[in-house]
Amino acid sequence: MFEIALRSLRSRRLTVVLTIATIALATLMLLGVDRVRNETRTSFANTVSGTDLIVGARTGSIQLLLYSVFRVGNATNNIDWHSYQKLAADPRVAWTIPVSLGDSHHGYPVLGTNHDYFRYLRYGDNQPLKMQSGHEFSHLHDVVLGANIARRLHYQLGQKLVLTHGSGDGALTEHADQPFTVTGILAPTGTPVDDTLHISLDGLTAIHQGWESGSASLLATTGALSADEDRAVPPPDSITAFYVGLKSRTGLFGVQRAINQFRGEPLMAILPGVALSELWQLLKVAEQALQVLSWFVLLVGLLGMMTALLVGLNERRREMAILRSVGARPWQLFALVVGETACLLVGGIAIGCALLQGALAVAGPLLRDHMTLLITPGWPTASEWLLMGCTLLAGLVVSFVPAWRAYRLSLSDGLHVAA
Repeated sequence: MFEIALRSLRSRRLTVVLTIATIALATLMLLGVDRVRNETRTSFANTVSGTDLIVGARTGSIQLLLYSVFRVGNATNNIDWHSYQKLAADPRVAWTIPVSLGDSHHGYPVLGTNHDYFRYLRYGDNQPLKMQSGHEFSHLHDVVLGANIARRLHYQLGQKLVLTHGSGDGALTEHADQPFTVTGILAPTGTPVDDTLHISLDGLTAIHQGWESGSASLLATTGALSADEDRAVPPPDSITAFYVGLKSRTGLFGVQRAINQFRGEPLMAILPGVALSELWQLLKVAEQALQVLSWFVLLVGLLGMMTALLVGLNERRREMAILRSVGARPWQLFALVVGETACLLVGGIAIGCALLQGALAVAGPLLRDHMTLLITPGWPTASEWLLMGCTLLAGLVVSFVPAWRAYRLSLSDGLHVAA
């Protein structure tokens, strides 16, 4: 019977090819949406790792997360430097990473920090930042680039660049009097770090000397401030936010409560994991919409397969009658149609899975460059195996309709022949 099924499929090559292509494309979309959804969720969850608290001006937890981690939006207020020092001196605190934002370069954010950023910041599965080439900043006008910036703007070690006062593409005034030198390029992380320029807090303070009024003064435009590369620079007046790592997580909520009740100024401390979950919930509607769309595509593919099988039954009626005349039973013809459908489903699912791997190999670098998503080809995940199994099961259920039709036709044709 299996050999008969294969010969029957070969005799209907065009219909078989179109049916397999439909199933393959439906499988590609179903698995692709699931892969992108899971990898995006993982990317969100792994953006910052090993950080117990993020502290900023009192605002919403999602807003604080967006501007301090994803560099999206702006802080409602800054944190006074003395407040930061007082909170960082808490005996329960193991380390802190100050973060100061506000300037940009070709639309990319500039982040002022210190060496603790490279020492303590973690992402993914508690992975540290690594240098792809060069070293950390050591002078006022040194800059360390994220991997995407170096690749897109074709920057190399030793190259000079000028920062822009203000954030976003709308920032027009440049700190042309104090150019920075690229001393390091970070390895790719798949996080907003890849799209960030990193300078020292002293460097950020230095380029804003003479900008107290909000625009460049005569002192800031003469170039005199950049003459002494290692001149003494006072500490910053304020920072945007800071990350906190604790000596023991048992004191997590106590430290959070102390920061939220800090009397020096209105501050708030958030748990990154909780805030990331809240942010993902906002995006869940789009995730669910994509899932529904992919299931509809699969449904259309299965209905198209069923239609092709039903239409083909009339053409195969003579074939069925011949099989009946040589002793085939109705249930065997039922099994024949189901078996042919299983072959089509397995072929379509396998091709769809292969197409997904090829698409990820091609689109992976584009997603990494433009959306900071690290999605690479790989063996199907448990959820993808489940989806492929559901697709196969749903296709077999759909095949019962034309199989039952073939069963009934064989009965009626058999009675007609007997009469």
